[in-house]
Amino acid sequence: MSETGSGRSSRLPMRLPRRSFLRVGGLGLAGVGLADLLRFEAEGGAGSSECSVIYLFQSGGPAQHETWDLKPDAPTTVRGEFRPIATASAGMRICEHLPLLARRSERFALVRSFTHGCNDHSLGHHIMLTGSEPRPVGFDPTRPTHNDWPSLTTVVNYALRARAESIPASVILPHLLVHRSGAVLPGQMAGRMDSKYSPMLVSVAPECVGGYGACPRCFHFENLEFKHAGESAFRAPGRDLPTGLTPPRIGQRAALLARLESLRRAVDASAESLSLDRYRGQALSILTSERTARAFDIDAESPGTLDRYGRHQFGRSLVLARRLVEAGVRLVQVNVGNDETWDTHQGAWPILKDRLLPPLDQALSALLDDLATRGRLERTLIVMGGEFGRSPRITSLPGAKYAGRDHWGAAQTLFFAGGGVRGGNVVGETDRHGGHPSTQSYRPGDLAATIYEALGLGPTPEYRDRLDRPFAAADGAPIAALF
Repeated sequence: MSETGSGRSSRLPMRLPRRSFLRVGGLGLAGVGLADLLRFEAEGGAGSSECSVIYLFQSGGPAQHETWDLKPDAPTTVRGEFRPIATASAGMRICEHLPLLARRSERFALVRSFTHGCNDHSLGHHIMLTGSEPRPVGFDPTRPTHNDWPSLTTVVNYALRARAESIPASVILPHLLVHRSGAVLPGQMAGRMDSKYSPMLVSVAPECVGGYGACPRCFHFENLEFKHAGESAFRAPGRDLPTGLTPPRIGQRAALLARLESLRRAVDASAESLSLDRYRGQALSILTSERTARAFDIDAESPGTLDRYGRHQFGRSLVLARRLVEAGVRLVQVNVGNDETWDTHQGAWPILKDRLLPPLDQALSALLDDLATRGRLERTLIVMGGEFGRSPRITSLPGAKYAGRDHWGAAQTLFFAGGGVRGGNVVGETDRHGGHPSTQSYRPGDLAATIYEALGLGPTPEYRDRLDRPFAAADGAPIAALF
């Protein structure tokens, strides 16, 4: 029996129907309160003094040696193929394949001495998406469970529950993190909290057959000649409708209700904590209103804006994140790449050089520029990292043509910008091989406390689980050296 005493299992099943739920289900989930988002913006929400957070999550584990913490004087078995370049900030050098960000270094800071003790993808995701390092009782690497710690996005929803229900406090886009095996990576859900506090899930990224990364600029680790296959459009929620079923007609279509009810039953059966009961009525708002559909329609942006961000998954995701924080959403988690995209065990240098770093450089630079121009950068904290860093020693998988690096929780560089962050600032250092912090280190609890503090919740907000037991949402302290 579950802790709620309902008799329902406290464990979630292994698989979710990815295409049917993340595409069709995303329509309903994406509809939460969009009319109210527009109204909130029209009534002055965009001018609010509240701080928002955009958390860019690099599933797979980004390589610090190839991005923010290069070691050009290390032995050849460590240093890799990329060169560091100077930035606009004295003393800060970053990868040569991030030239746009190098010119904008006075708008961001780096924490190079971030660390935790996990080298496993699933537990690493759980740690970095919840800010909690202890392994939950009964932890399952293939699926979320009701014993997991609640995600950062869930805690924010809970803490801001007194706000208007129609304005989502937290959103995850452009897709849920689902492994190709069908396993849902833990750490994204409500865990031991009531599932009604789960974040809004927006699935708008194109489906790619076999590819990773910034589709359609995607890749495959084992085949560097891979080309994008499948859909390529980054769809605005509410526009992925059957032929002839236009938004104005939906309100008169009884079949829609049957479709939604069928979806609700399917999702209820496959993932208890993703129940659509609370979204059913809200889903209709996006499907019956062209105006609410336009709220998430990034194609309403000027062609020049879309070109600056990049017409790929990274660029379009960051455009959508910017639109949401302008509308009043407080925490937007952007999954920068599907299915452990940054897991560069092999093909690391050609993949990073050609397929990962250029679209990230382009999209993130455009986001920094836009937020600054719109007067929002000081009220929007941007955080970027993955579940861990990569190993100092270059490694090769058996039979792999090209080398890469292994998982490495002991050292990772985190990126911070906006929200009062002192630009051009490098916090902490690693040893000469980039494997361990050599100065004061920071941990996931400190990251969580920094995010919560930025949102005005205090560094250790309290939540209550399904049994009404109190817990502190973080066990660290804000990273004061950033500000």
